[in-house]
Amino acid sequence: MRYHLPLRRIRMKRSLASTALALVLGFSALPLAAKTTPATSWDYLQPDRDQVIASLNVVELLKRHHYNKPPLNDERSIKIYDNYLKLLDPSRSYFMASDIAEFNQWRNQFDDLLKSGNLEPGFAIYRRHLTRLQERLDFALAELAKGVDKIDFSVDEDLQVDREKAPWAKDRAELDDLWRKRVKDEVLRLKIAGKETKDIQELLTKRYKNQLKRLEQTRGEDVFQAYINAFATTYDPHTTYLSPDNAENFDINMSLSLEGIGAVLQSDNEHVKVVRLVPAGPAEKSKQIAPADKIVGVAQGNDEMVDVIGWRLDEVVKLIRGPKGSTVRLEVIPASNPPTDQTSKVVTITREAVKLEEQAAKKKVLHLKQDGRDYKLGVIELPAFYLDFKAFRAGDPNYKSTTRDVKQLIDELRAEKVDGLVIDLRNNGGGSLQEATELTSLFIEQGPTVLVRNADGRVDVLADENKGIYYNGPLAVLVNRLSASASEIFAGAMQDYHRALILGGQTFGKGTVQTIQPLNHGELKLTLAKFYRVSGQSTQHQGVLPDIAYPDVMHTKDIGESALPAAMPWDSIRPAIKPELDPIKPFLTQLQSKHDQRTAQDPDFLFTRASIDLSKQLMAETTVSLNEAKRRAQQAAIEAKQLKLENDRRVAKGEKPLAELAKEDEDALPVEDKGKPEDDAYLSESGHILIDYLSLNPSLAIH
Repeated sequence: MRYHLPLRRIRMKRSLASTALALVLGFSALPLAAKTTPATSWDYLQPDRDQVIASLNVVELLKRHHYNKPPLNDERSIKIYDNYLKLLDPSRSYFMASDIAEFNQWRNQFDDLLKSGNLEPGFAIYRRHLTRLQERLDFALAELAKGVDKIDFSVDEDLQVDREKAPWAKDRAELDDLWRKRVKDEVLRLKIAGKETKDIQELLTKRYKNQLKRLEQTRGEDVFQAYINAFATTYDPHTTYLSPDNAENFDINMSLSLEGIGAVLQSDNEHVKVVRLVPAGPAEKSKQIAPADKIVGVAQGNDEMVDVIGWRLDEVVKLIRGPKGSTVRLEVIPASNPPTDQTSKVVTITREAVKLEEQAAKKKVLHLKQDGRDYKLGVIELPAFYLDFKAFRAGDPNYKSTTRDVKQLIDELRAEKVDGLVIDLRNNGGGSLQEATELTSLFIEQGPTVLVRNADGRVDVLADENKGIYYNGPLAVLVNRLSASASEIFAGAMQDYHRALILGGQTFGKGTVQTIQPLNHGELKLTLAKFYRVSGQSTQHQGVLPDIAYPDVMHTKDIGESALPAAMPWDSIRPAIKPELDPIKPFLTQLQSKHDQRTAQDPDFLFTRASIDLSKQLMAETTVSLNEAKRRAQQAAIEAKQLKLENDRRVAKGEKPLAELAKEDEDALPVEDKGKPEDDAYLSESGHILIDYLSLNPSLAIH
């Protein structure tokens, strides 16, 4: 969730902008030598006056208002340069060592170039990138033209797939060999996925030709946005420039919650990856899309599927978005697939706006038997921190909000005489900061709830001003990697006040505040404040660490703030409350021991732990075989392991085993979607831990 704070617009003086433009027009940069004469000339891509002034505005805004205010110097110049190269060629598959040698003339100069408004070097590097990209696509098409059926898959050779730190190709011959293998790998992946030779030839040829066609539509605005973002994102991943065309539609983490599919997406090399699903959104309700899935095709209704590999994020977003009530089909490669498995599935989703009532808090009663006694625990599932601002501002006494709904649910659960309460914040991506504070006030006597520190060091304290606790019984908060922003503020406060056991996974770690600042040309989203818990700890990067951790299939390497480049670090400031005796700490060792004993043979916990271990093994592999027999054997072995893990879990739970993974469908839905709360292993275990705590500390019992 993005929190907006007011920030007055900085207007550049006309004399400053004019002087900068004069400096640019009079600058004599070293030209890049033309290595080849490409079929398309990119000389038309030149910076214009509006872009120059906008770049100067961005430099000034970051200097004066970014939270960190780091200097724009030679050290920053190197970061900009490295960031730009990574943005343009993340797999080091286009540029050659000779290109990098030429670009190095500017390695320490980007600070001075940006201060003077000189954008030409950024444009020159991008033009070279387009030339190399065109050459590679032409090469790939020439390889395909030889005939997919002519490729020899009996040769014993490998392809390095993790090339982030690979050396740049020393010459064109080395790059040609890399791309020969890349094309071979794409063909082999599709072949193993079950596609016919003719279809593979047609699909890949069309993909590369479409990429060439989009290449020819490149505008100066595309270059400017890429270059300025390479600069802005060295400050932090949420500080980004939006071009005029993309200001309303594009974000580095694009939310499609309004008349879309309800997903947050981001670029991942040549793919578009799902980061998280909007609670109660169309994608989440489909139960067929998960975080880290890759979208490789988009179709409108029953129209032909459009291959979107290699497309920009904003282009894919435009295809996915559409009128409410219309349908979109997505071709998705599940994140659960082995790295070499390109098998995809097609998901049909009806676009719709997420309704507030669908995100509303819901209650369940968890019935558990422990130590010969029956327990009833109340569960409040909270998909988001919501507030009907319109009704609230209009003075409607029945306005809908998280806190009001939770209070009502607590009353209903009290009437059912529950022994304790679990607040389920799994997959809750945040929402209203006001509601995070208000909800915290239900469980504490009085005091600060969250601290907001701005770039000048001033700390604003948001606090619960009302005396009294609405619910003072046993409490646990269940979180996972997708619990973010407002969820982290609430969970952190519950932990700092020693009010609740925090259970589950390490949370997302989004602890910064952004604002949108209009420019003369486009907009700048910049980070200008940071959240801190009442203990003084930041929620940034680290998130909230649970008291007792559960295995989480979502890797911190793939999902979360720490997975983003240049993410601002964790730190701490002076606490807002005095340290008090922690009533939970003395029992943590015993609680952990009981949890370990209970889950040592639990089918769902065993399955998740084993799945994580297998995933780590697969992710550690940096090369793939291009020998078809070896590749098929490797994939068969992986699928056999996955099938065994799934069937071990099913048999242990008394369920029917599967003949093959492809037949999972509805039977393989996550356990929390099967009906009874007792069937949700993590929710059930959270209840058992809360009962353990109640048994060890009887004074917590509800009176």
